[in-house]
Amino acid sequence: MKYLILGAGPAGLSFANRLLQSGQDSFLVLEAENEAGGLCRSCMVDGSEFDIGGGHFLDVRRPKVNEFLFGFMPKEEWNLFERDSRIVVKGQTIHHPMEANIWEMDTALQVEYLKSIAVAGCNLGKEMPSEFVDWIYWKLGGRIAEDYMIPYNQKMFSRNLNELGTYWLEKLPNVSFEETLLSCLNRKAYGTQPGHAQFYYPKKYGYGELWRRMGAALGEHLLCGRTVAEIDYDSKTVKTVDGASYQADSIITTIPWTAVAHHRNMPDSLAEDIARLKYSSIETRYYGETLDTKAQWIYYPDPALSYHRILVRSNFCTGSKGYWTETNTERADMLPEADKKRFAHVNRYAYPLNTITKPAIMERLLAWAKERNVYGLGRWGEWSHYNSDLTVELAMHLADRLEER
Repeated sequence: MKYLILGAGPAGLSFANRLLQSGQDSFLVLEAENEAGGLCRSCMVDGSEFDIGGGHFLDVRRPKVNEFLFGFMPKEEWNLFERDSRIVVKGQTIHHPMEANIWEMDTALQVEYLKSIAVAGCNLGKEMPSEFVDWIYWKLGGRIAEDYMIPYNQKMFSRNLNELGTYWLEKLPNVSFEETLLSCLNRKAYGTQPGHAQFYYPKKYGYGELWRRMGAALGEHLLCGRTVAEIDYDSKTVKTVDGASYQADSIITTIPWTAVAHHRNMPDSLAEDIARLKYSSIETRYYGETLDTKAQWIYYPDPALSYHRILVRSNFCTGSKGYWTETNTERADMLPEADKKRFAHVNRYAYPLNTITKPAIMERLLAWAKERNVYGLGRWGEWSHYNSDLTVELAMHLADRLEER
């Protein structure tokens, strides 16, 4: 075939459907799970759909992406929401991002945080540090670093935060000291909005419904239950654990590089690079109780709690109830015994970690693979913490470029 696509998450499904819409039908998608969707899959729990990957929603900021996706699930089947996310810190609940909403705290705490931000390195003209923890202190000051950013990121990503680089931190909302001060004086938030400031969510389904439909649109071009065991980069052949073999002119891999047992005809140095890539595993757990809040996300930096955030499903999914927690699997043993009996789903590959060495590794790996018509795509193919809307955009562009070529 012309294209062999590994993985039927948002990246693989978008790339494949873009091909199909352009008239290209010489392709096949291999998916390890028994249904399409990847981290965006949903399943039925307690009478409504549960999103196994946690908080995945469709952002409004990429109109061409939304137009493409609405071709599978029309816009009339979605609700539009204003994001309401909050943080519980020092016993107080404020809106996210913290530095824009300190004004919601008690006055004494506002003063303490403002004093700390005022002497942060970035406000004193000090050189930006290269290690993650130092960068947090430099950017936000000691109080936000110690009360929120450091414990939260340790819970979500890694106990050793200095394994992480600082190159990805542009994802954080950008709020200056002046804007923080103005927010406290005028009692309203200033600065840039975080991601998902507005988002779409299905009216009657979980987010996984969109990707189910995109999988169904592929028909016989999608094969589920096929786990990749080997990629041969010279012959561009893929073998699966059941012994089947598939060959293509080009391979599009959207699955984790570390999940492939054998990389044939790859230099040892690149195989060693792949082994150095790191990721975190996440458990999502369902709670049926109704919470008295309008928030959709709530972040918890408190180290005494196992989970780092909850998603209040009843505040964005019509007719549902309860909420679910998101917990790094390294912390799952902290759960009370009674909670361990609740429904939970473990995502082994949840977040690629932005380690210091990752950019150089991926630059070498992707360049070498591309020379052999093997392309990494999406969160796992590019080892970047992409949201689903950005992943779809990248997939559309890659499909268009390769077909034009």
